[in-house]
Amino acid sequence: MPKFFYIARDRLGKKITGAEEAGSQEEIISRLQGKELIVINVIPESGEGSMPKPMDIGNKGRITIKHNRVTRGDLTLFCRLLATLLGAGVTILRSLDIILQQVASRRLYQIIKDLEKNMEAGLSLHEAMAKHPNIFSELWVNLVESGEASGNLAMVLNRLATYLERDAAFKKKIISALIYPAMLMFAGLGALLFMTIKIIPTFAEIFKGFNIELPLLTKILLALSDFIGKFGVIIIIALVAGIWFFRKYISTREGKRKYQMFLLRLPVFGEFFRTLSVERFTSEMSTLVESGVPILYSLEISERSVNNVILGEIIRKIKEDVRVGKPLGQSLEGSNFFDPMAVQMVNIGEEIGELSNMFKRLNAFYQEYLETFLVRFTSMFEPAMLIFMGLLIGIMVVGLFLPIFKIAQIG
Repeated sequence: MPKFFYIARDRLGKKITGAEEAGSQEEIISRLQGKELIVINVIPESGEGSMPKPMDIGNKGRITIKHNRVTRGDLTLFCRLLATLLGAGVTILRSLDIILQQVASRRLYQIIKDLEKNMEAGLSLHEAMAKHPNIFSELWVNLVESGEASGNLAMVLNRLATYLERDAAFKKKIISALIYPAMLMFAGLGALLFMTIKIIPTFAEIFKGFNIELPLLTKILLALSDFIGKFGVIIIIALVAGIWFFRKYISTREGKRKYQMFLLRLPVFGEFFRTLSVERFTSEMSTLVESGVPILYSLEISERSVNNVILGEIIRKIKEDVRVGKPLGQSLEGSNFFDPMAVQMVNIGEEIGELSNMFKRLNAFYQEYLETFLVRFTSMFEPAMLIFMGLLIGIMVVGLFLPIFKIAQIG
């Protein structure tokens, strides 16, 4: 029987190398996985059948680079493919070789090659991923580390891929719900701007030929049109500069905190933004806890990835409470940020040992709430916007035709 050299890691991440006789690579991989080892590479002693280089896998693959940046879809596909290949018993390095033929991102292609290089040098997968923090977040790194430690890397990657797909689908629903109101608003503003810049000045020229006292409403419209015509460029520059300084300000921690506090205090929409943050928190916690990440470590990861300074500070306080032995549900209740339903479900989850399932149910509930809110907002925004635009255009029309009625009376 042929001999195969192998590289693997145990649950503690310790690198293990050796050689065994087996009928095929699949047999030796299955044997090593039965010992709860994570197989990194298996190479026949003769060299035949050894792994080809990334660029020529069986000479059947074809690199299909389409763009340079790494999109959310690229990462989701990478995670799903890696989970599927590892679940089928393929070694990590072989899996990365195969995935190289599927990636559409030039940057991700280079990163995967770097992962291979670092793993061949002795690093584990999560250590290699940690070298690319702009691509693989702490959620990625810590979940992969958990999978490597437990020997269930394929299962953990499947959960991560499901989380990424669910998160992407939810964001698409939110964006789709907001597209129509945004288009309606821009169309309305465009119509008003056109009337102000083109229509009103035309009427102003007509009125100059008549020696009449213009109504107050007409004077206001003409003055507004004249102001925009003279200072339009300055207004645009001021708006662009204002937006730039605002974005610069909210990129700081204090600026971001004040801005998010303002959003949370908005009437009606404040509850929407609060729920949006809680939805992200429950989604990450369900994935982390289900994947076997300890609760304190899960809270620490969530604190850094919720993208909400206020909620991050609350999670930090909750983490410290849990560290000293306080139940998670009780800590959530003390924060005054989570609603009673979330507190009670977490309490029950802790009692019956189903915390990940409770977080998953909470996440489904919050997603449904947010989708319903957006549907209602869209259905109310359309008639409200139409009424508002109708009133503005009506005021403009009345202001422009009042002098015409006056001229007709004089004539």
